[in-house]
Order: sequence, then structure tokens, then C-alpha cells
Amino acid sequence: MNDPRGLFDLSGRVACVTGASSGLGQQAATVLAAAGARVVGVARRKEALAEWRSGVGANAAAVTADLSLREALPELAEAVAEPFGAPDIVVHAAGINTRQPADEVTPDGWDMSLALNLTAPFFLSQALVPAMKAKGWGRIVQFASLQSARAFPGGMAYGTTKGGIAQMTRAMAQAWSRDGINTNAIGPGFFPTELTQAVFADPERADRNAAQTCIGRNGRMDDMIGPLLFLCSDASAYVTGQVLMVDGGFTAK
Repeated sequence: MNDPRGLFDLSGRVACVTGASSGLGQQAATVLAAAGARVVGVARRKEALAEWRSGVGANAAAVTADLSLREALPELAEAVAEPFGAPDIVVHAAGINTRQPADEVTPDGWDMSLALNLTAPFFLSQALVPAMKAKGWGRIVQFASLQSARAFPGGMAYGTTKGGIAQMTRAMAQAWSRDGINTNAIGPGFFPTELTQAVFADPERADRNAAQTCIGRNGRMDDMIGPLLFLCSDASAYVTGQVLMVDGGFTAK
């Protein structure tokens, strides 16, 4: 048997990570670079993205883009291939949560949620898949949510998109796994990111969420390292179409 640690080595791989300017997207981009991949981070915020790139070093490149603009996604696919070549791995971490109650959902909020959370992951993946097919190897990792499995207050638009991500993950797996391109999703619990600032700003609410987990605490950024490396590497060669809940057992109770 070869050294099993080599299954997680991403040396020679190229990754594209959306939402790399902050939160779980930035964590994903940093982890993949540390594992040996050359990583192209994509986000709207140029300065934050540049700061991340500077911290990672030569294995990182940055592309500033608004992922909600569907017509710009084919051009974005070309841009992310320029620094290191066509990506073998794409991690879709960019997202928005409008937190509008059902009776107050606006057309603009709905459309933006679908464009960024659901449309961008599909059409960017579709544009990157031909190069993965040519290599016979690829990994697509989506970000699902607790709301892929259950409803939350104020989650009409966001929960709808995250339920869609779960099904889209399965559909992508059916479409492309025979070409060596595995598609899976991570469903985070409560992690301290920009999207969950309101949750962690309320200690009582954060404590309630922690108590809901089987482990008894909320997520820490390092809790994402293992799942990300698993789904982005050869370690997940026979895993596709799955939603891996990284939630401390929140959805198990």
C-alpha cells in the first residue's frame, strides 16, 4: 500500500475558490494552497482578496468578479485559468443570505439569492468542466447549509437556494462523475463568519445553537480543513453526489 497520506496531497492541482475574500471561502482557499494546490481566489472585494493573496504567497492568484452576473461567467472561467492553467478543483463558497421573512421577500432579494447561490455555481462549473473532462479528473465542491435540510426563520430565499444546491450536487454527479469529475457539497453548521455575524453577536442565541449540536459547540474554522481536503483530493475518489454535513451533529438531533 502506498502512503495513505498522499491521498490528500494536492501538489500539481489547480483550484478555483469563489468567496475567497472572507469566511469559509477564504479558509478553503488557504487550506488548498497549504495542501500544495495553486489557488485562484475569486471575489468582489478587491482589497480583501489582495490581502489574502499576499498572505498565501506564490501559490495564490486573485480574480475580482461579481458572480451574480450570469453573462460574465464564461469570461470569468477564462480569467481563472490564466494564472496557473485550467482548474482541476472548483469550490463554490460565495453566497448571500438576505434574511427576509417570507412576507417581506423582495423580487430583488430573491433574484440576487438565486443568481449568487444557485446560478453562479452551475454555470461556472459548466464552463470549467470541459478542461476537467480532458484531464479525466475534477472535483466540484458546493456549499450547502443547514437550510438544505430544514427551515429557518427569514430563510425563504436562502433556504430555497440551499435546497437547490443539494439537488444540483446530485444532478452534477450524475452528469459528470463518469468523466472523473466528482461533485459533492459541504453543509456547514454555525461557524463564525460574516454571514453569521448576527448569530454570534447574540451570545444567548449562539449558546442555543451550540446546545443543539451533538458535540456541544459551534464550529471552528479549523473544523473545515479535513472535510475540504477529503472532498478536493483523491481521498474521495469513490464519493460523489453527497452532502457532507459539517455541523457537529446539529442535523442529527
